[in-house]
Amino acid sequence: MMEEIDGGLALIAGAPEVAGFEPFRQNNDFYYLCGVEVPHAYLLIDAERGASTLYVAEVDAKHEETDGPQLGPSDADFVRARAGVEATKSLSALVEGLKTQGERRIWLPHAAQEGRMVCQDTLRHRQKAAASDPMDGRVSDAARLIERVKQVAPGAEARDLSPILQRMRLIKSPAEIAIMRKAGRLSARAAEAAMNGTRAGIFEYELGAPAEAIFADAGAKGGSYRPIIASGKNIWMMHYWRNNSKLRDGEMVLFDYAPDLGNYTSDIGRMWPVIGKFSAEQREVYGFVVEYHKVLLSLIRAGRMAEDVLREGAERMRPGVARFKNDLLREGAAKLLESKRPLSHGVGMTVHEAGNWKERPMEEGLVFAVDPEFVVPELKMYVRCEDTVVVTAQGCENLTHAAPVEIEQIENTMRAGE
Repeated sequence: MMEEIDGGLALIAGAPEVAGFEPFRQNNDFYYLCGVEVPHAYLLIDAERGASTLYVAEVDAKHEETDGPQLGPSDADFVRARAGVEATKSLSALVEGLKTQGERRIWLPHAAQEGRMVCQDTLRHRQKAAASDPMDGRVSDAARLIERVKQVAPGAEARDLSPILQRMRLIKSPAEIAIMRKAGRLSARAAEAAMNGTRAGIFEYELGAPAEAIFADAGAKGGSYRPIIASGKNIWMMHYWRNNSKLRDGEMVLFDYAPDLGNYTSDIGRMWPVIGKFSAEQREVYGFVVEYHKVLLSLIRAGRMAEDVLREGAERMRPGVARFKNDLLREGAAKLLESKRPLSHGVGMTVHEAGNWKERPMEEGLVFAVDPEFVVPELKMYVRCEDTVVVTAQGCENLTHAAPVEIEQIENTMRAGE
């Protein structure tokens, strides 16, 4: 980060205290840079000095007595040893510290900060809704911080830190990949447990209960997004989350849920028939999606462009389009091979990691979702298969591979769960 801001300052705010009894969860950018998990903390990175300072609130003795030990300004040695931050000071010293910076460049995240079950696209939707509400008028925490810094240090030049952070977060370190590998295994276990528990007549939300237990048992903070457990006509809604419909014979189930583990997550998508056996049409369409999915996985590796992977994958699959005798299904297959969506969004501290990775060659450590989607609007048909992968020099590692994906695997898994 110090190299990126070239002699300037970077100020990143942590999350505020929660209003109710929800456990505290740190903002992603703040956690990414220092790993400190206390509310109302600020990290000041000084590239000119080559040092960083953590600002935290004074310890509330009464609160500490009821809730347990708190990190405070006197814990500088502990912070230095555990987080690598050179100095720890009282929150009250931050304003004076900023006032002395003169006309230096101060880099601040301009994007709204991500917290629990939040990513940039959900934040943008929330801000759009607030802006259209004539009685609201709220601004993001990031906007408030920018305005406050301008008041405290009017001579400073404010710059946007968000593009730098987003670019850095796209490429994962071995330590990050290790956490995401575990998150991927948990996602796969959750999907398999849902397959085992599928029965006609139960509610969609009942398939999410085993996932909650699996995530909690592994130390996760629950899910990283609302569980998508859709059956029948609900599958057509891409991010359906109400999960309150009953499963019926003859319908399919879509399961998409991953944990918030150490502030990292995964992404997965699996589909299966309620009765445990694919019909001829379900087998035909889902089988085509899985086949294309596997082709794409085989083509991913460091140095390749996303568009080249998609083009080569489509060329391999195109002869198979003719297998569909139904005109609408044949058109759906052809459109899938023309789509740019199968190599999807980045995944990391959020399920939809910000930052555009498709305009440059893939790098080792890049993590993203592979998610081919077979869409037939006339039939309200939406069939998909999603995994989270990390790019390597030789190919890619599928972090969610443990969840059954082949038709025979799924049918055998569901038969075993009867």
